[in-house]
Amino acid sequence: MGRDSNLFTTILVPVDFSPCSEEAFRVACQMARLCEAEIMVLHVIDTSALTAFNRLGLLAVPSDATAQRRRLRHHARLHVRQLLESKEAETVKVTRTILEGAPFVEITKVARTGNFDLVVMGSYGGRSGSVDKIFFGSTAEKVVRTAGCPVLTVPLPASVSKRGASR
Repeated sequence: MGRDSNLFTTILVPVDFSPCSEEAFRVACQMARLCEAEIMVLHVIDTSALTAFNRLGLLAVPSDATAQRRRLRHHARLHVRQLLESKEAETVKVTRTILEGAPFVEITKVARTGNFDLVVMGSYGGRSGSVDKIFFGSTAEKVVRTAGCPVLTVPLPASVSKRGASR
């Protein structure tokens, strides 16, 4: 099958390092191998929590926000590197991007401006069940509505879900 006949050539994979997003990364890598596609892993550092902490006075001084941002960026780089070096990523061309902002806004911007054929993301992330989801909908739902390209949402496999529930 030649590259011109492939349905997907560029796949965007937003990750928040939750088990669900790691499963989405695994699925995206399989699809990339089948379609001879390239993947971009995107992590968005959600700055809304830092802003809220600062507003509520939970940060001792405003400069704590800068230090916290640096720590979050370092943490993100380490986790993205682990994904890139994982067995799932073998033989797949993967690039990475780390941004700051509102996750669904940044994901949508990248999806619309980066000429992606497909977005593959977890159906829920690390903050599922939060007040944000109850009132505003999940990041995945917002991306599905606004990405401008097909979006595949990947749930956790039943075996992983059951393991987490039995702890």
